[in-house]
Amino acid sequence: MRDALGFRQRLAIIAPSTNTIVEPEMGAMRPRGVTNHFAGILVKQNSVAGDDAFNQLMADIRAAMDSAVENVMTAKPDRLVLGISSESFWGGLAGSRKLQDDMEALTNGVPVTSAATAITEVLNKVYNVRRIAIMTPYMESGDHEVRRFFEESGFDVLGINGLRCTSATAIAQVPESQMRESVLELNRLEPQAIVQLGTNLPFARLANGAEFWLGKPVLAINTVIYWHALRSSQIEDQLDGFGTLLANH
Repeated sequence: MRDALGFRQRLAIIAPSTNTIVEPEMGAMRPRGVTNHFAGILVKQNSVAGDDAFNQLMADIRAAMDSAVENVMTAKPDRLVLGISSESFWGGLAGSRKLQDDMEALTNGVPVTSAATAITEVLNKVYNVRRIAIMTPYMESGDHEVRRFFEESGFDVLGINGLRCTSATAIAQVPESQMRESVLELNRLEPQAIVQLGTNLPFARLANGAEFWLGKPVLAINTVIYWHALRSSQIEDQLDGFGTLLANH
């Protein structure tokens, strides 16, 4: 028996409680017959001013993730979506796989979409690129983990532009002008694709315009995650306004 509104797919989505971007961006991408069900990962300390604070935030988020998953799984969703990117890349390829395994163990067979699995599939299978440049809101330690993951996954990381946001909530307040300048700076490295990480960074619609300016894939992580959740669930609806990934693939 299917839900009256989620008659095609019910997606459980977890994100940090400080994150105000994942829910509206993924809501704007939601096709008819698909429902999004959110649970917050409790974040008590908001500051990420420096590597030590950023590392502590990552530890706090990981410690609270299991409770958020257990909470949202009571809705009996068809798929769990991890609306967080930093934890997905922490510890390199091995750390990413362990997180995936841990989450799948909690869902009792319900499939899991993470940022790491989604972005590697998009870069490898959709666009077939190796040379990438990356924009994040992270501190240096976070960018180090990002580089480690992508290089261990076989990508050539030409550069990372970390915006060094000093609090978890400040990530959602980065102006479009700053993100645009960051993308243009990264494009001077001549990557085959530009990747944006940090699910609280409001980049999904801006990426659509950036692809038009630059003539190459500009991938917003929320779009990548949601695309993977839909396509892995055999939901093939295409949508304009969020870049070529959702519009054409």
